[in-house]
Amino acid sequence: MATMLEVTDVTAETCCTPLVREPLTAAEADQLATTMKALADPTRLRLLSIVAASLDAEACVCDLIEPVGLSQPTVSHHLKVLTTAGFLTRSKRGTWAYFKLVPGALDRVSQLLVAS
Repeated sequence: MATMLEVTDVTAETCCTPLVREPLTAAEADQLATTMKALADPTRLRLLSIVAASLDAEACVCDLIEPVGLSQPTVSHHLKVLTTAGFLTRSKRGTWAYFKLVPGALDRVSQLLVAS
């Protein structure tokens, strides 16, 4: 004797979970990828950490060379990438450049990735 299987109508139900918030646009994803590429380097993360831990979240490039163990031009390159990505601002005082953490720059990155 053959057993009859019950057929379930799956066309009435959604197979995917509905979105609960607006996803990133293509432009936002492109910008976020550029931003995250700037953070995807251990030296740059260390530099950001050192600047953030400094008094007033500001440090002279002369104080950033020794802790990361790289040459001044290499450190300057990394700082330029972080500045271009919007994490640091640069000001010149005499012969030295000073870098300051942009308030909320890291918060903006995390807010894009956290579900609301």
